[in-house]
Amino acid sequence: MKLYACWMLATVAMPLTVQGARAEPPKAAVFNFQLANLGAQGPTEADVARLGPISDLLREQLKDTGRYEIVSTAPVKADVAKADLRACGGCADDFARKIGADVAITGEIQKVSNLILNINVYVKDLRSKAPEQAYSVDIRGDNDTSFDHGVKYLVKNRLPPPGHDGDATGGAPR
Repeated sequence: MKLYACWMLATVAMPLTVQGARAEPPKAAVFNFQLANLGAQGPTEADVARLGPISDLLREQLKDTGRYEIVSTAPVKADVAKADLRACGGCADDFARKIGADVAITGEIQKVSNLILNINVYVKDLRSKAPEQAYSVDIRGDNDTSFDHGVKYLVKNRLPPPGHDGDATGGAPR
């Protein structure tokens, strides 16, 4: 009878334990995209105007996947505006830590020509010593539709699923 009572207790308690063990998604600071490698052709007004909306789209898409809890980068907005996040020696990591994030996510747009562009996203797990992850998608067409499609494709098909390999970034370095 004691054995039966222990078995019953275990079968009732096990689902509660498993359910309670689910971890919250890591907090991610998703910084606005920046422009990179524009060459001789400086950025157009459309290039600059597009950065905010595609950054918001990236945040929305990442949040909707459940991979991350997105934290506001507003408290460090002035500092970020003065920095090249890809060439500042880890300042994006420092900004992310300052706002309580577990993960720093930066992005850049490389404009090879008016037809060929790259959307690059970099994910750094601040809780581990894992190297930064890099994800990229090439798009054709310098217009809002191409950029929206590129960001959605990147999140859906390039970024790994949550919890892959047990780290906050979801995968192995690329």
